[in-house]
Order: sequence, then C-alpha cells, then structure tokens
Amino acid sequence: MKPALVLYLFLQCIFAFGQTTNDILNVLISNKTITQQQADSIRAEAAIKQQETDAKKKAFPLNASRFFQLQGYTQVRYQQLQESGKNSGFDIRRARLDLKGSITPVFGYRLLADFAGSPRLIDAYTEIKLADYFTITAGQFKIPFSYENLVPDRELEIIDRSQVVEALVARSKDILGNTNGRDIGIQAGGKFLKINGAPLAEYSVAVLNGSGVNVADTANSSKDLAARLVFTPLKGLYFGGSYYNGWDKVSKPDVAGKSQVRDRLGFEAGYAIARFSVRGEYIYGKDGKTNRAGWYLSTGYFVLPQKLQFLARYDTYDPNTSTTNNISTNYTVGGNFLFNNWSKLQINYTFRTEEGTSVKNDYLAVQYQIGF
Repeated sequence: MKPALVLYLFLQCIFAFGQTTNDILNVLISNKTITQQQADSIRAEAAIKQQETDAKKKAFPLNASRFFQLQGYTQVRYQQLQESGKNSGFDIRRARLDLKGSITPVFGYRLLADFAGSPRLIDAYTEIKLADYFTITAGQFKIPFSYENLVPDRELEIIDRSQVVEALVARSKDILGNTNGRDIGIQAGGKFLKINGAPLAEYSVAVLNGSGVNVADTANSSKDLAARLVFTPLKGLYFGGSYYNGWDKVSKPDVAGKSQVRDRLGFEAGYAIARFSVRGEYIYGKDGKTNRAGWYLSTGYFVLPQKLQFLARYDTYDPNTSTTNNISTNYTVGGNFLFNNWSKLQINYTFRTEEGTSVKNDYLAVQYQIGF
C-alpha cells in the first residue's frame, strides 16, 4: 500500500475516532508502518482540523442521563449619551444561561435565565411536538406577536429593538411593564403546506395570563389571546400579521378598580437574498381609551459575507394618535463585525427627533457579545 494512501486512511480514522488517535499512531510507529515524523504531522493536521470544526459550531451538546444543550452568552455595552442628566458608561446588558433538551423525540423543554442585575427566569416551558404542523407549548415563553419580538436577543442585528415593539409588545415601555416580550400560558403552533421541503405558512395561537413573567394571574378570570400567521411564498420572502386581545391588569386603568382593554394589531414583511436584507413592521395598540401606533423599516448589507454588515433603520412611534406634536422618530446607522458564530461587535449611532419640545438625546452604543 502506498504511503500516501496509508496517511489518507488514517487521517480519516483520526477525524472519526479522535479519542484513539494517539493509540493508533503509536501502534503504527511500533510496527514501522509510519515514521515518527509522519505521526507528528498527522497529529498537527488533526488538531488544526478540530480547531476549525469547533470554531464553526453554534452549540456544544452536553450528555447526561438525558440529552440536553447548555448555551450561554453575555453582552457588554458602552453608551455615549448626549442627553443632559444622563451618564455615559459601561454596563452588562445581558448574561444568560440557556438549558434545553428532549426527553423523547416528542417531549422537550427549555429554561433560560438572565443574571445581569437581579437574576430572573426568562423562559420556562415544555413542548410536545406531535407533528410539524402541531406543537403544544406550555409555561412561560415569548408572546407570538411581531417578528422582532420573536428574534432572540443574541441574534438582533441592531442593538436595540424598535420603539413600537418596546412600547406595544410587553417590553420596556409597555403599559403592562417590561416582561421581555413574554407571558405564562399555553400555545399551539406549527408549520404546514411544505413546498420543496420548506413550509409555506407558520402559525401560533396562545392563551395567556396577561400579567407578565413569573406572575400568577390574580386580577380577574379573563385570559388574553395572541395569534400570529406568516406566509413564506418564496425563499427569503415573508409577510404576515399578528393579533392580541387582552386586558391591562397591573397598571393604572382609566376606570379605578377595573381592568382595561389592551389590544394589539400588527403587520410584518421582509426579504433577504444573498448579502442584502430588508424588513419592516407596523403595530397598532389600544390601551383603555388611548390609541397608539408606530412602524419601522430596517435594511442591512454584508460588505464582507458573514463578516462585516452595514445597517440602517427608520423607526417612528406615536404614543397617542389623538394628540399632536408627540411623535418620536429614530434614525439608526451602524455595523456588525462577526468574529465567528459566537462572538460579534456591534456599533450603532441613533439620531433622535421629537415633535414639540426639542431635546438633544442622540446616542452612540457599542456592544460586544461572546457566547458558548
């Protein structure tokens, strides 16, 4: 057998059975099948191949009595704030551990916790996957409303979510309070009408407490309803809508002692091809007697494929459509540099304008993310 063929065959063995590499090479050296120099060369090449493989991994499974995956990431942010009275500086934006797995091919689970600031449970749910078109989720999970709300924090292209999503989808400026876009309840969803292996449509319907994360619904017996339907007629193209019907049970209502309506209606669309992407959403909300609305349009382009991306977003929000001179509009430009699948640097500059009283409140945000 030719030496080159011997080396090739044993390289394949090395890649397939990494734990026995040294034993195999030592036997070959003892039998004088290969030389010590050839063995060292094989070890070096195998190590390089393994490093390249590890660098491309997005997850590293851990095995116990049941299969599960443990992932995590942290985001370190610096903000340069122009607004008077606010201090610029560093903060730990997020520090999360994500545990998920499957007990059987049908039953799965997830636990996601954030340790930045006060430790809190973000996700805690179980899934029953009966079919591609029908999965039941029970516990605490993301409300099936809005594309941007459902994007994982670690995958956001722009550092901050849009104003309208923050205000109307159970986040930082929602009248309900900041619940990270999540609630407790039960959901049915799935994908169907597959064409060439890709789903044409995706749906989710959920019944929720409407009281936020880690909170039992003690306000009244009414439950909130959320639903989302999205179509993907072409590769990279999607459009759809979301609906939310609920009650504001924890903040100050229009009528003292009574819950008030908290309804939402949203439309979304997007397209991505090769290096270019564009997407947008419009969301209307009704909190008691107050009507709110906003929309955004964002676009991105990879100057260097999968490495350097330029971004821009137009983002406007009206907190009360019945009054004038209260619309705020943000213009964000920036870029992302992806070191690999688990580490990236994000830089955004946001120009902010408000109707009525003018305030100097533009800001620069720089965020580094690293995960495992």
